[in-house]
Amino acid sequence: MKRSLWIFFLVMFVVLLAACGSDTSDDAQNDEENPSLSGNENEGNVKDEVVPISVDLKNSDGDNIGTVDLEQQFEGVKITVEASNLSPGKHGFHIHEKGVCEAPDFKSAGGHFNPDDVSHGTEHGEEAHAGDLPNLSVDENGEVQEEFVAEKVTLKSGEPNSLIGSNGTAFIIHKKADDNKSQPSGDAGDRVACGVISEMK
Repeated sequence: MKRSLWIFFLVMFVVLLAACGSDTSDDAQNDEENPSLSGNENEGNVKDEVVPISVDLKNSDGDNIGTVDLEQQFEGVKITVEASNLSPGKHGFHIHEKGVCEAPDFKSAGGHFNPDDVSHGTEHGEEAHAGDLPNLSVDENGEVQEEFVAEKVTLKSGEPNSLIGSNGTAFIIHKKADDNKSQPSGDAGDRVACGVISEMK
């Protein structure tokens, strides 16, 4: 009788051991087939991290009048503008091809950022400059706070449309509104503010 009980318990132990091994194998297989079940949803699917950038805007007197924050998104670069001490109304706002802001006229920033060598503006029925951005609407107090996405540029280094290339790039605010059609820069008038776009150190 004792021998029979001992054999019975031994058989049950072996059966339970086999069952546990099967469950562990099944779980491992499920984790491989469904990465979201493994407890680490991003494993094997991590994108290169791109550090956000903050740009100081300065007027022709060298005074800091605001900031532009840039953050890489899947669809482009999110641009958040906060500035003051500007004249009320519409102002042209562009990314220029050189990261140099020499006051008082800021012509050192060159022309619009245009890696695709296309025409300026959105109203001529063709592709616009990568650096063409919406006009800024400054309120009666001379302040502006706006946010939008620039789909034709990136903060990833090494790309043809990267804002942090060898020459750097710069934001320019103009005295007048951009008409989105006049060549080569939308007839937006003088450059009243500038900010160099560079990698955060």
